Amino acid sequence: MTQKSLFKDKDRDTAQPRGESGANAVIANIDGGARGNPGPAAYGVVIRNSEGKVVEELSEYLGLQTNNFAEYSGLLAALDYALREKVARLKVRSDSELLVRQMKGVYKVKNPALQELFARAQSLVRKLEHFSIEHVFREQNREADRLVNAVLDNRK
Repeated sequence: MTQKSLFKDKDRDTAQPRGESGANAVIANIDGGARGNPGPAAYGVVIRNSEGKVVEELSEYLGLQTNNFAEYSGLLAALDYALREKVARLKVRSDSELLVRQMKGVYKVKNPALQELFARAQSLVRKLEHFSIEHVFREQNREADRLVNAVLDNRK
């Protein structure tokens, strides 16, 4: 399977995003986690409009999965939301450096289970007018992390 980057400079985390401009973009902070790896897993997504107001929170229990599977599930949930709500411009923020670098084409996706999720994400990204993804530190992703932990805490 050939993996093409949606970015011009695939060796840099600050690579140019797909599309011309991220102005007026919806922002999605995404997170995924597994307690144990694999273990009980969930994702959390906080969607903000271009003014920064939270407009949606998404989360779901995923069963026994890996942390990386949960991270990709959060990305797919954000992309599904954008397409369902006819959002043309989406900026994703994730604390998963692996996911961000894979989506930018810096790292190859070697895990067969993740290759399928990656391919689906790339397919959905192509339907957007603008898409960008950036790595943020865990402290900047607390709300999405809170959703993950709430789902996992409620499964006890």
